[in-house]
Amino acid sequence: MGYGGWKPYVSVAERRKKAEQAAARAKKAGAVLSPIASYRGAIARTFWGKAWCDNLEGYSDYANRLPRGRTYVRNGSVIDLQITAGEVRAQVMGSSLYRVGVSVTACPAKQWRTIGADCSGSIDSMVELLQGKFSTAVMERICKPGTGLFPVPKEIKFNCSCPDWASMCKHVAAVLYGVGARLDQQPELLFALRRVDANDLVRQAGTGLPKSGKRPPAGKVLDDALVADVFGIEMADVFPSTKPVAGHKKPAAGKVTAKEATMSAVATPSKPSPIAKTATDSKAAIKKAPVKPSAGPRKSVSNVVASKTRATNPPATPKATVTPKRPGARLAKDKSR
Repeated sequence: MGYGGWKPYVSVAERRKKAEQAAARAKKAGAVLSPIASYRGAIARTFWGKAWCDNLEGYSDYANRLPRGRTYVRNGSVIDLQITAGEVRAQVMGSSLYRVGVSVTACPAKQWRTIGADCSGSIDSMVELLQGKFSTAVMERICKPGTGLFPVPKEIKFNCSCPDWASMCKHVAAVLYGVGARLDQQPELLFALRRVDANDLVRQAGTGLPKSGKRPPAGKVLDDALVADVFGIEMADVFPSTKPVAGHKKPAAGKVTAKEATMSAVATPSKPSPIAKTATDSKAAIKKAPVKPSAGPRKSVSNVVASKTRATNPPATPKATVTPKRPGARLAKDKSR
């Protein structure tokens, strides 16, 4: 033990070596660690990580104590940091290995609904949200102290296994900075920590747009009859109108629309013409007439009946001349029967 019961000072190089050894032993025992790798420069580089650190440094309760943990998080002393719903669990290497716990209260439901209402219509997708690519007004609303998404000091409670009597020791400060570094890689963990669903902001993307209940003027809507006349098609009556459309004139008595012509054609069955009826009767007569074999050639019965039919009822329009079959072929066909 050092002076005043405190453990002796451990250099950064020695502390880093001890952290690597402790991590190796934990992994060998089967533990799954999620360390904050050592690095130089700014602790956070993306929107969510910077916003988390700026929020913590903005409170006077933390402003003088957080710098104590910066070197710890930069040199890899945080060998494990797990963020779950409302809780952060970590292991930090100091003069010994210490366990740190940080609990964060859930974002009040009313406050979360207010944030969503204020940001509605400004966040288009989850990718845009997690990447922090939205307007300055949305960023200021989400990061607003006291009423934004980030917790205030009274919503954060922490403890450490070290003998330091300070309310926020350097190990706790290292863990709080480590949360900002972790949000650079996994910004969705912030919503899990505050126990809210990030999809709520995306689902409300279109709620901020004004809804119009006006319908187009009646004079600018085409009537089904006009569409049928132009394109030569029949329109189905989905909503039968009881009043005539303004600006549409009724067709004259001598004119018939395409729709009316089609309906009348379907309703009135067509009667067979006299020529078609005579041809049908002739076929029936040929089928019933007995056929007797003959030694000499004979005229086709169908030709005789057809000639009588043409003499009785001359056709209105000229038809193609029917070429009579050869007698020999007809005789062979009669013999085969």
